Amino acid sequence: MIPVILSWIGAAAATSSNCSMTHSAQTSEKQTTVKMTTNLGDITMVLYNDTPLHRDNFIKLVNEGYYDGQLFHRVIPQFMAQAGDPLSRIAEPGQLLGEGDPGYTIPAEISYPAHFHKRGAIAAARTADEINPERRSSGSQFYIVTGKVYNEQQLRARERQINREIEQQIADSLAQQSREALMQLRRARDFKGINALQDEIIAKAEAEAKAHQFAFPAEVREAYTTIGGVPHLDGEYTVFGEVTEGMEIVEQFSQAERDRYDRPVEDVRIIKMTVVE
Repeated sequence: MIPVILSWIGAAAATSSNCSMTHSAQTSEKQTTVKMTTNLGDITMVLYNDTPLHRDNFIKLVNEGYYDGQLFHRVIPQFMAQAGDPLSRIAEPGQLLGEGDPGYTIPAEISYPAHFHKRGAIAAARTADEINPERRSSGSQFYIVTGKVYNEQQLRARERQINREIEQQIADSLAQQSREALMQLRRARDFKGINALQDEIIAKAEAEAKAHQFAFPAEVREAYTTIGGVPHLDGEYTVFGEVTEGMEIVEQFSQAERDRYDRPVEDVRIIKMTVVE
């Protein structure tokens, strides 16, 4: 959890102008376009140039036909639709999917707030922090964000939650640094000293957290309150592209009837993916 919180501290200082400048610089460069043909329709996406490891890997897999014939094996309404498991090509109905990959992972290229989990964002799936503290991405599995629209009250609540986490993390760090002093006070049964040290830690944590208050940048806030997305995933997964056409197709199959594994009961299959330019 520590790396996520610390990355938000830096993001809190970002202004809306900085965020806009990053977005403008990104879109002014020629981006790679990929066309995905599914059994329900076509989806067009662009890949970001400032996530080159993910971009180049995705292009490589598309050119190899790696995704052709695969399923969207996990969909959750108002959240996301996930694909990229090679085992899904020949999966039996009701079979649990999501463990397949090309046998390698990709270093994280998390760049918040330049890229965030707005509706239409394409991000790399990965294993949990407990076994993957570096947040390395799956070599092939990705998801498309559908999400939902948030109001200002919900975003402010999310900001308060993040700031509480920041303060708690700082307090835990300060307590760890003072562990030996605290143990000495306990051995001496100096309860007054213990209380004074605890009060000092709390005061320092509050002061440091106040200096690093998190707030959603203006461009991010506007996106989440208009087109929607999934803000709680920001800072945890690499966002490396976005859908430019065909989100209605994604919305359609993300709301399909699902089994207990969140797999669509009727297969949603990628017929072919092609690099357009």
